[in-house]
Amino acid sequence: MEKDEIYLGSHVSMNAPEFYLGSVKEALSYGSNTFMFYTGAPQNSIRKPLSELKIQEGRKLIKESGIEELKLIVHAPYIINAANYSKPDLYELSINTIVSELRRTYAFGAKIMVLHPGSHVGMGAENGILALAKALDTAFACDGTDVKIAIETMSGKGHEIGITFEQVKEIIDKCKYPERLGVCLDTCHINDAGYDIKNDLDGVIEKFDKVIGLDKLLVVHVNDTKNPIAAHKDRHENIGYGYLGFDVLYRVVHHPRLKGIPMILETPYINEKAPYKQEIEMLRSGKYIDNWRD
Repeated sequence: MEKDEIYLGSHVSMNAPEFYLGSVKEALSYGSNTFMFYTGAPQNSIRKPLSELKIQEGRKLIKESGIEELKLIVHAPYIINAANYSKPDLYELSINTIVSELRRTYAFGAKIMVLHPGSHVGMGAENGILALAKALDTAFACDGTDVKIAIETMSGKGHEIGITFEQVKEIIDKCKYPERLGVCLDTCHINDAGYDIKNDLDGVIEKFDKVIGLDKLLVVHVNDTKNPIAAHKDRHENIGYGYLGFDVLYRVVHHPRLKGIPMILETPYINEKAPYKQEIEMLRSGKYIDNWRD
């Protein structure tokens, strides 16, 4: 695969019998040069041993295909909530899961793990941010890897933290290992949180740079949204079928200030089939096909 300043791919599955090798094959079938995967089920922390996951076979195919492992993304499971320490057992489980996932990410050859910052569950945002920062301190002190965590921007539903750029910056600043932290910017989430990328993409990118710094932007999740700005709902939509629309997301993918950053689609399946091959093709070419999913 030729070198490309645009790294565009999607979430892919990892299932028996080929596991990671199958993940790589799936990504290549979509025309991807990056992809994101879970190291096990996203809803829990139960994990198969690394020795069973055909990692070396997958890494061999990655090398042969010209994909850069530094552009590959792992997503941490949703079970993690390190933004609330009111239940010590669950808080400790979240920290242990972060450590385990960092080590598993490293074993796959990836260097970036996306993490939802979590919910303060009524403790207040400031306490939630502090709880997460302390959890990350503990995890980074003992994980033994150089994998970076990309804190994902959230839409603001419930008691989530990481809704504003300022909150994400505070998480990074309160951690003792800021060099191990970056950001995953989700287009659906920031729209739903109140950032007007539909009408002022350049302004939002500039604000991110001033508050956090574009050097901290490690991943972009490219998703349309079912909701208007500031809805605080987080409901992804297929490219061109949502509030943001194709033109906005095409400009995100091709924005000169975002070159070299992995762009990952997490749009809904259509009749139980992945839409990513067509979405990737349209976003690369700029040629949108009306009613493409019908």
